[in-house]
Amino acid sequence: MRPVHPVRSRRTARFLAARSLKLHRRAWAAVFAVLVLTSLVLGGFALATLSTVAGHARVERYAGAAAVVTGDQTTRYTAKMLGDEAQSTSAELTERVRVPRSVLPRIAAVPGVRAAVADDAFPVAVSVRPTGTRTSTPTSTSTPTATPAPVYGHPWQAAALAPFTLREGRAPAGPRQVVLDGDLAAHAGVHVGDKITVQSLGAPAMYEVSGIAAPKGQGDRTGLGHQGAVFFTDQHARQLAGHPGSADAIGVLAEPGVSDEQIHAGVRAALGGTDPARSVTAGQRYEEDDTGLRVLTGDSRGEPEFLDAAPSRWGLLQLLVSVCTLVVMIAVLVVAGTVAQAVHQRAREMALLRAVGATPKQLRATVSREVRTVAVVAAVIGAIGAVPVFGLLLRLLRSRDAVPAGLELPSPWWLYAVPLLTAGLTVLVAWLAGTLACRRTATVRPAQAMGEAQSEPERPGRGRTVAGLVMLFLGVASAGTAVLQFGEVAAMAASTAAMTLVIGCALLGPWIARGALQVLGAPVRRFGGAGGYLAAAAAQANARRLGAAITPIVLMVAFVTVQLSGGATLDRQGGRQGVDAVRADLAVTTGGPGITQQSVDRIGRVPGVAAASGVLHSTVVLARKELGDPRLERLPVLAVDPAALPRVLDPGVVEGDTAKLGRGTVAVGKDRARSLGLGIGSVVTLRYGDGANVSLRVAAVYERSLALGDFLFATEELAPHMSAPLHSRVLLGLDVPAGQVQAAVQRVLADSAPGARVSPAPAGEQRQSEDRGVGEVITMVAVSVIGGFTVIAVLSTLTLIMIGRRQEIQLLRLVGAGRRQIRRMLRIEAAVVGLAGLVVGVVVALVPLVALSLPLTGALPYLPPAQAGVIVGVVAVTVAAGVLLPMRPALSKRHSAGLARR
Repeated sequence: MRPVHPVRSRRTARFLAARSLKLHRRAWAAVFAVLVLTSLVLGGFALATLSTVAGHARVERYAGAAAVVTGDQTTRYTAKMLGDEAQSTSAELTERVRVPRSVLPRIAAVPGVRAAVADDAFPVAVSVRPTGTRTSTPTSTSTPTATPAPVYGHPWQAAALAPFTLREGRAPAGPRQVVLDGDLAAHAGVHVGDKITVQSLGAPAMYEVSGIAAPKGQGDRTGLGHQGAVFFTDQHARQLAGHPGSADAIGVLAEPGVSDEQIHAGVRAALGGTDPARSVTAGQRYEEDDTGLRVLTGDSRGEPEFLDAAPSRWGLLQLLVSVCTLVVMIAVLVVAGTVAQAVHQRAREMALLRAVGATPKQLRATVSREVRTVAVVAAVIGAIGAVPVFGLLLRLLRSRDAVPAGLELPSPWWLYAVPLLTAGLTVLVAWLAGTLACRRTATVRPAQAMGEAQSEPERPGRGRTVAGLVMLFLGVASAGTAVLQFGEVAAMAASTAAMTLVIGCALLGPWIARGALQVLGAPVRRFGGAGGYLAAAAAQANARRLGAAITPIVLMVAFVTVQLSGGATLDRQGGRQGVDAVRADLAVTTGGPGITQQSVDRIGRVPGVAAASGVLHSTVVLARKELGDPRLERLPVLAVDPAALPRVLDPGVVEGDTAKLGRGTVAVGKDRARSLGLGIGSVVTLRYGDGANVSLRVAAVYERSLALGDFLFATEELAPHMSAPLHSRVLLGLDVPAGQVQAAVQRVLADSAPGARVSPAPAGEQRQSEDRGVGEVITMVAVSVIGGFTVIAVLSTLTLIMIGRRQEIQLLRLVGAGRRQIRRMLRIEAAVVGLAGLVVGVVVALVPLVALSLPLTGALPYLPPAQAGVIVGVVAVTVAAGVLLPMRPALSKRHSAGLARR
């Protein structure tokens, strides 16, 4: 046989592809929809991920500074792996690493430096009291701009760093005078000469507004927008900040004509050399940490302004990367399954082409051209739509306060080329799926291809079956690992278990369909009548195709259930533990930055108050190894007064005594103590939020760690390592009925903590996870994306299956089956597919969920009934639409009349 000429082969492939696209419009329409969604979602998430990679803290307060000198806010850990190889990791610190004021002369002496300005930023709460005939009570109707939140106090000399200039009045001349930024003054309705009360880290005091300032050169703007500012005299601000020997940061102002690069090089040289300058906590830092001072320029100047920007950015980046990985894997499964189903539907047609002389190369070229034609158009449309999806995702994150106001997520011009890359990835996946789907039909002998096209093989291939069983075994093994591990390793093992089990179910789809039919076949035949008998026979004959339809249902149910149930289980058990832990009769809360220790002491002296304890929230960093790799885990922690602890909070002590909490000691959660091998008297090394590396003796072990965190401190131990040791609330234990004490406590608060309020029913205590908001938003988005993918996958797969079965339905009509019987058959088939997918999906989800939740919470996984109902409803509606809608034309009266004429 002579070889086919290449040009003629390409022409043949082009002709066959064009005819197939026209003839199978509905089949390729389903593939088109899947590819559009794939390109859309991948492009949107890729844009969000790269924008986060390029993210940085916003520069506001130091916009006028050429450089900013600050401490290193990063801690490091290096550990040796197998052999002599060492690996390092790092984590951001959440409390301020301060700069000694002694370096000011060294910086000021650098050539080109006009001034070196020390800045302190301490939280303040401002309340307005009208004086004379002026009304300065804040009202929302007269507010021209949003309230700056939070509000910080600064020395007046630091106003030059923004730079702020006086718009009205004069600079503060005494310890009882302040200057407000314009946004804050406008919101409060304050004018020059008014009296205001300012609460800082000490007792509240009355101040006179001597002036109102605005950033220079900002047009109509009157303030920074994201930070309210109250300026005190330099000496008084140093006293209020509470650390007169150090500063939060030092801003460097340059002489005219001196570049930032020159300032950066000169300041670095001045702070280095033979006597390098160190941060204030240098003597307490871990040996691998960099204790030298950093010189920041450009966008980096915003880092000391917004300490939570770097940790939030890193947490957001980790979540986005994990979701992107998950979406890519699901997209590959969905696209491959949909394209393969569209190609398999044409198995008879391709077998016939092989029988009449088409070569394998021509068939592969035909399918490849069809897939590329559909995929390129769909991927480009999806890439265009990825840009608004990216914007919607960022707005959603900001509207839910999942991203701090100080975190800037830029969108440079080159970023918008990324959707083209994800579009190319989408086309590549579709092309590979199509090529693999037609591989067997194109390579086997024409007679064998015709035989295989007439019916499905009785059993799936041996390789596919073995691979599926191996994946199921690996999934169960990963779930077992989650039971034996703790923390990130357990969560990673549970996630791996869910993924491998889903892949195993995808490979064993035909077996699952056959098993579901065998279980449901008897009741279907017995109670389903003629329609039930037809449904059982059709399902038995189309087990492979039904397996392809069941797989995306299993995927959706398993992943959505794991995502929703994992968080819901932890929240439910954590909430229960928080409620059970609270023993207080009253709680004092505030909407401001917090409550001072002085206020706590005054409340504790109110008659009838037996015990009063403030609650401090911060973070610590735990260095450890996981599977040989070094890990730095940042954990939320809280501190209370050990003397008041039995009356206000019960952590559920199982060993030791919390009365021994104090300097140099810590209480540890039971699960964390088990994972670290700690007991009473053991020593654990932690790094506080300011980088101080300390060894603490374990005084107690408690069980309510889901609510209180893994480590519990005494106030005197944690407070010195916090930038602003303000209590989030105060818990009160009483000797008398609450009604006899509440009014007295409120009177004390009116003088010591304006704006604080007393609650007679204290809410449960709960640790404050820094990435909780981000996790909730990303989980919601991930669930929506997975749900959308699988809904389209189920619809498209079932639609393709039903379109391929129209001749079968017509044959049934010709041999006497009525429309009602066929509709009943289709409904029963839909019920079998939906029920099998739900049951298998729930089983797949339960394996990792039980393995994770039982050791961690001591309870079975929990899923809110409303969410479970939504999952069941979506599956039912999707399967019904995919089975019944494509068959409506074949069951119409007009079609029935045509069959009768035949």
